[in-house]
Amino acid sequence: MILDILENAARYSTINPLFAKAFDFLRNSDLKELPVGKYEIEGNRVFAMVARDMGRKKEDALLETHEKYIDIQFILEGTDTMGWKPKSSCKQPTQGYDEEKDIQFFADEADAWVATRSGAFAIFFPEDAHMPLISPEQIHKIVVKVAAVP
Repeated sequence: MILDILENAARYSTINPLFAKAFDFLRNSDLKELPVGKYEIEGNRVFAMVARDMGRKKEDALLETHEKYIDIQFILEGTDTMGWKPKSSCKQPTQGYDEEKDIQFFADEADAWVATRSGAFAIFFPEDAHMPLISPEQIHKIVVKVAAVP
């Protein structure tokens, strides 16, 4: 997991060759004006989802993991307090991995919490279980999905 601000995004481009396209989209798009929906950046290898969701309580949320995609969650408005735990430490799956939706949920408690504010992003890799949208307010964010294997 990585937490940072967009101004520092270039330092992460060597982790995955597709990160440059993801961060270019975040830097060069009028993000606050984009309607809720899915935006193709480079086919199914890099795409963005614009969301405006009401936050939820920790007790109403589950940890989630993805195998095919890395999440870059960029906050536009609100504070998204995201939970984190190593996937290898998750012991309470609520279901098997859903390959079509690229998601698996776990009922484990998060090990750490990060208050991710407007202008910040969190990167979650396939080995990171994460619990987004913990907030008493509405969150406006962009989730860029980047193929874990470019």
